[in-house]
Amino acid sequence: MGINATLFGQMITFVVFILFTMKFVWPPIKQAMSEREKRIADGLASAERGQQELELAKERGAEHIREAKTQAGEIIERANRQSASIIEEAREEARAVAEREKAAADARIEQEVSQARAALRRDVSDLAIAGASRILEREVDPKAHQQMLDELAEQV
Repeated sequence: MGINATLFGQMITFVVFILFTMKFVWPPIKQAMSEREKRIADGLASAERGQQELELAKERGAEHIREAKTQAGEIIERANRQSASIIEEAREEARAVAEREKAAADARIEQEVSQARAALRRDVSDLAIAGASRILEREVDPKAHQQMLDELAEQV
């Protein structure tokens, strides 16, 4: 087979087809491919940024949790100190109230003892007068002998 016009025709058609493809078909395909490449790169960069932000958010979340635990521990410690202080104040107040009540009870007892002694002195005085009256067989005037009765009451 020889080289003939058909072969030249096919070569010219092929060259025209390549020129047409390079001029009109290849640029939109190349542009679409570069746009897609750019979108993929942007998506990967965005995913990387999202991953970094996620890690940063996890770190911040962990830091917030640590801070919250620290604050909760401090609050609990303050509450424990405050409750211990309140309990100690209540104990001191209870001791003070008990001491006041004991002092008041001691004063009442002392007063009752004094009243009982005074009543006993009067009863002894009356008995002494009654005894002396019988011995002397006459009435002893309590008003006349008040000083002597007071001295006798003090001795008893």
